[in-house]
Amino acid sequence: MPELPEVHTTVKGLKKFIIGKTIKSVWSDFHIGAKYNNKENIKNESYLKKFKELVEGTRIKSAERIGKNILIHLNNKHSIIIHMKMTGNLVYDKEVKFVHLKFTLSNNKKLILSDMRKFASITISPTIELQNHERISKLGVDALDPKLTSKKFFECLYNKRGPIKSVLMDQESIAGLGNIYTDEILWESGVHPLSHPDKIPETKYKEIFKVMKKILHFSIKQGGDSKSDYRNIFGEKGNFQNFHKVYGRKSKKCPKRGCSGIIKRQTIGGRSAHFCPKHQIMYK
Repeated sequence: MPELPEVHTTVKGLKKFIIGKTIKSVWSDFHIGAKYNNKENIKNESYLKKFKELVEGTRIKSAERIGKNILIHLNNKHSIIIHMKMTGNLVYDKEVKFVHLKFTLSNNKKLILSDMRKFASITISPTIELQNHERISKLGVDALDPKLTSKKFFECLYNKRGPIKSVLMDQESIAGLGNIYTDEILWESGVHPLSHPDKIPETKYKEIFKVMKKILHFSIKQGGDSKSDYRNIFGEKGNFQNFHKVYGRKSKKCPKRGCSGIIKRQTIGGRSAHFCPKHQIMYK
């Protein structure tokens, strides 16, 4: 699933090419064969009709990221909300597979959503009501929010229930983190993913916070992570997967200098966790 750096990279690309363009037409086949009747998503045929009426003929004013959501703001005071889920990618005027949504723009280029598993969510909302939208309203502070301090980070996590791995991935705690980056952050911080949040010292939270910022910014510079399906708007892979220290490295020697541990993989909260049982301390 695209996480913060991948969504950030996509939005950065969108800002270069679609701002100021008019959306001439919208095509989607998401509603065909949909397994459920989601009335608030374009997978519902009547919602898709409403979506097209609101979007076609509008001009794109801006684009931004909130958590793992892409927001495309239109000049009719509405905003398109896209969550790429597991296999979704927004691509600008490229030939790709698994095309399920196309925006034809005023320059006759197309903004395409490719999604192999068709899990992506596309909705629209009055811009003024975005903070009440179901995809936005419950989000915690963004992991790269300039106003997020190490103290605020500590306060957001310290009293949460569940293992620290799951708490970091909880979008209501900190928005933007997922499986890959939580593994990498906890490995570099030396914290076991099953640690209890209220047993981790505040000084260690400061380290986790610092490492989180460093890793996310580094991944953004690398164009995100393409170990799985992610591609940028040009259909190109990111490079962060070439720098994994722990994610996807089960049974390999821990790369930390002086550590003799072997990377383990364990399911935590329904998601895989990769960690070194030697140097990552269990706080419990």
